[in-house]
Amino acid sequence: MATGFPFSRAIVKIRSTRTDKKSGQSSMEDRYYLSSQEQGERTPEGWINLSRSHWAGIENRNHYRRDATLGEDTTRSRHPRSLMNLALLRSVTLRLLGLDASDDWLPARREQLAACPSAAFALLSTKL
Repeated sequence: MATGFPFSRAIVKIRSTRTDKKSGQSSMEDRYYLSSQEQGERTPEGWINLSRSHWAGIENRNHYRRDATLGEDTTRSRHPRSLMNLALLRSVTLRLLGLDASDDWLPARREQLAACPSAAFALLSTKL
């Protein structure tokens, strides 16, 4: 089956069922993934575990850092361009903080840089 992605070897469909704890209502959702692995390289459980580990990594490495360090979930704006621009600025900020040689915890380092703009500008000028 042609997918338009040159290295795709398998299309994986995962059906998930979710139950809302408050209402007891259940819902089902089908998710589709493309993989460069052959279909027979994993068992059905292997595909599910691969999907779970992928999304857990995104949640732990990316979303948590964006929210804990930069308070992304507290953004009240609903304007699409504003949200895109803020996301871009957050991505640049996290990248610069990640390149910084300091071993400080990211929220603490962000506060240090906010308190000392000259250090923030020095970080920008050395990393760009």
